[in-house]
Amino acid sequence: MMCSQCPRRCNALRTENENINGFCKMPLLPKVARADLHFWEEPVISGENGSGTVFFSGCSLGCVYCQNEEISHKGKGKIISYRQLADIFRELELKGAHNINLVNPTHYTYAIKKALEIYKPSIPIVYNSGGYDTESQLEMLADYIDIYLMDLKYLNPENALKYSLASDYPEIAKRAIKKAVGLQPEVEIENGIMKKGVIIRHLILPSQTREAMAVFDYVNKNFKNTYFSLMSQYIPIGKALNMPPINRKITDREYNKVFDYICATDFENIFIQERKSADKKYIPDFDLG
Repeated sequence: MMCSQCPRRCNALRTENENINGFCKMPLLPKVARADLHFWEEPVISGENGSGTVFFSGCSLGCVYCQNEEISHKGKGKIISYRQLADIFRELELKGAHNINLVNPTHYTYAIKKALEIYKPSIPIVYNSGGYDTESQLEMLADYIDIYLMDLKYLNPENALKYSLASDYPEIAKRAIKKAVGLQPEVEIENGIMKKGVIIRHLILPSQTREAMAVFDYVNKNFKNTYFSLMSQYIPIGKALNMPPINRKITDREYNKVFDYICATDFENIFIQERKSADKKYIPDFDLG
């Protein structure tokens, strides 16, 4: 098929096993790098049993600091069939997962839909995205997705271009989040576990406290019926190691500045990641490649 699923609109040729001239470099069949219970998401996602997480290889963004660069940039993973992906959903459900967590699904919306048509688990399905999604992609999976866990990485186009190779990211992400909230407008939580709703994430980057606060202000103004998740796990990896000022972790001063700013507001549903999360030990082993 000629693929224009994501905002890149590559019109790339994607066959079951190849990708010609596409940004994500991924075939039509799903390429998966890891599938297992995951305990390091927000508490309402991981719970006690873990989130049934499926990590897809490739990416429609080009984040120079991606902690999963082994799979997002280097393509580590294993190509599987739609039925095998459906079987993975079933196996994770049988393991007791609170949900099926689709990590980086943007370039695989077609494959995910095919797998969910084969088997739709009875537990919630989480669309865990970098936020660089088209409204049509989200609409394609609307009948299957219960929870949208979406990044809002930047509001500044210059940062988006410099760090993720996508100057149009801010406008694309804002539209995608608005669409997600329209599809799941109310948060539902039972026994501490989210069943429906939207969580908007933002990762604090070094020297970008103003951007972090601006992102929070945007969410606070427009999406009070969502959860906001402030992440502090940034570690310089890959190209970021040679790109000041993001060639370091954030400082305590940067963290506290954003923390204090958010806590001074009346926004109710907030997750704030602890500083100790900035550790490579939390990067999973991608063992399907």
